Amino acid sequence: MEIYQLKVFLEVARCLSFTEAADILNLTQPAVSAKIKALESSLETNLFRRLGRRVELTQAGEYLLEEGPQLVDLESQLVEEIGAIKQGKFSSLKIGGMADIVSYWLPQKLYEYRRICPNIKATCIQFESIEKMYRAIKDGEADLGISELSFSAFDEISETVIDTVQYSLAMSHSHGLAQQSWLSLKELTDQSWVLLPEGFPSRVILQKRMQELGLSLSDFAAVEIVDTPSLVRTYLLQGHYVSVVSDLDFQLERQTGLICNVPLEEFSLGTPLFLLMSKRLCRALATCEHKPFRGRQALEPIQQFVALLQNNLGTALPLTDTPANPSKPKKTARFQAPTFLVRTGSLHPSKTIALTIGTQNQTIQTVTAGLIIQRLGLLEHFLPREGRYSGTQYQIRWSNFSSGAPIVSGLGAKQIDIGVLGDSPLLLSARPGDSTALAANTRLISFVASNPDGTGNDIIVPQHSQLNCIEDLKGRTIAVPFDSAAHGMILRSLHHRQLLQNVTLSSIENLNTRQLTKNFPQVDGYAYFAPFHEIARHRGQFRRLFQDSLDGLPTFHGVVIRDDVAEQFPEIAVAYLKALLAAQYWYTTQPVAINLVSRWVNMDASIVTKTLLSSEGEGANVVYRPETELRTDWLQAHLHQISQIAGQEHLGQINLERWMQPEFLEKAVATM
Repeated sequence: MEIYQLKVFLEVARCLSFTEAADILNLTQPAVSAKIKALESSLETNLFRRLGRRVELTQAGEYLLEEGPQLVDLESQLVEEIGAIKQGKFSSLKIGGMADIVSYWLPQKLYEYRRICPNIKATCIQFESIEKMYRAIKDGEADLGISELSFSAFDEISETVIDTVQYSLAMSHSHGLAQQSWLSLKELTDQSWVLLPEGFPSRVILQKRMQELGLSLSDFAAVEIVDTPSLVRTYLLQGHYVSVVSDLDFQLERQTGLICNVPLEEFSLGTPLFLLMSKRLCRALATCEHKPFRGRQALEPIQQFVALLQNNLGTALPLTDTPANPSKPKKTARFQAPTFLVRTGSLHPSKTIALTIGTQNQTIQTVTAGLIIQRLGLLEHFLPREGRYSGTQYQIRWSNFSSGAPIVSGLGAKQIDIGVLGDSPLLLSARPGDSTALAANTRLISFVASNPDGTGNDIIVPQHSQLNCIEDLKGRTIAVPFDSAAHGMILRSLHHRQLLQNVTLSSIENLNTRQLTKNFPQVDGYAYFAPFHEIARHRGQFRRLFQDSLDGLPTFHGVVIRDDVAEQFPEIAVAYLKALLAAQYWYTTQPVAINLVSRWVNMDASIVTKTLLSSEGEGANVVYRPETELRTDWLQAHLHQISQIAGQEHLGQINLERWMQPEFLEKAVATM
């Protein structure tokens, strides 16, 4: 069967007249009859019934009339595409972005692309505004876009994270702040600032972050708004101005030392860089990967560019309309990028939610759940602000304690909403409600740090002490912070050796490691939790009583939230855990983390290094490792031992299945 024969048939079938069809096709009637006869011969069936001068379609003819036009259309499309290929139309790729993308990020990628695909003409389009790039992608004037802002609010645009962009403070090398290793926006209110106009990605990202933290440009003494990135560069180089820029900006000036960057607490994490394309094009690429596609040749330039990005990332890009697998945690923690539609301004809050978080900042193993989140403003970033939280104002109060007991009390009195606690106080917060002040209905939503060897708690004695093993404590007095992890450890250890009735436990009400340098003749030793026993030993006046784990149980710290808060505001619980995950990522990947935490808590950096594993730590010598996964077996082991002690039997009533709620952590991991 020939396509032209089919075209002749379709015309006769529409007219039901050989004569009319011949006139339309500019053929003679015998020529039309010959084409139809040849087609019928090829198909070995009649397509028309001839009744005198009239003709009718047979059943086969009716079927061919219905389905035949698709073959004709396909033939036309193939001819058009081949013609376009001959003209070089499908050997081009148009990629767009704002000035920083086009000037700094894209050139290297296009250079690599041209080396791989020398016959494809790659065109780089610089847009004056993010809105113009949106319209160009939507209308097909640009095949792809690269953006620091999110397009997730638009149904017709698909976005995929392809890189991470880091923002920091930029200034000239001669600026007075150039030698600083770390700064905060709150320390820069007296500086002269230079910024791009509203709508530029750096300006949108800066003001969105400032809004989260309750800051505004009016808090700064002097702010100059300029039209182009080149003017920002001029202000930085020739005047004592500062600006927040990405690591894509001013690369040459930074390489030559003319401009330097100082990390900012408020931008401790990077922001995503997106590959943008129309969803129509995204679906075509997905179809092309799995089955033959008529326009495959037209998509090859785009496919090859995506393949280049995949090679650079070392992973496949999920260029589909289906969400990524939520069961796989993200390896990189990033800030959430604002959409380019976001406009900063003073929104009148419709409601206020107050949150009080109980932390133990000096307890280094918990810093990722409290101090780091607080200093870096991570919770403010991840708190929900859409849907029923639209217009919500948050009042966050961080309450620092020296041990877990007052946090448990605060949870029970509903004065604390979220608490960071060691293993024994965690269990105390979970025990069934009663009339005491310590009772609280909480939910365990995450671990923070753990030590499978159980060496997070210890008994220390003065260097000159004659005590050498736990049995030597018989008839002695040991000071301990009551209702702490160390208290739980010594209760279990003494009970296991049937010494609990023979050792006096004295309370240390206000935990202060400097007190340990004083002479307390009425106390023979101390039961402490990390890092305080390490601090005492570090000063050379104390030693460990016993070198191995005293009770054989793992030690851990975790996060609990009041059950009424979790029930009413589950999104806030998830937001807090996102902040925790981000803080742990920062602590374990940022080389300066140890020194900053040391400065924040006024503690020797070597103690921080020994207490919580970081990027700079040596795993074999570190007490705790950052950990979020809940361990039911560890909790059960603790409950089994502690509930056998007189006065602690009620802890055996804790329903772990009800108390533990790992779904909050699962949701946080899936949506990071």
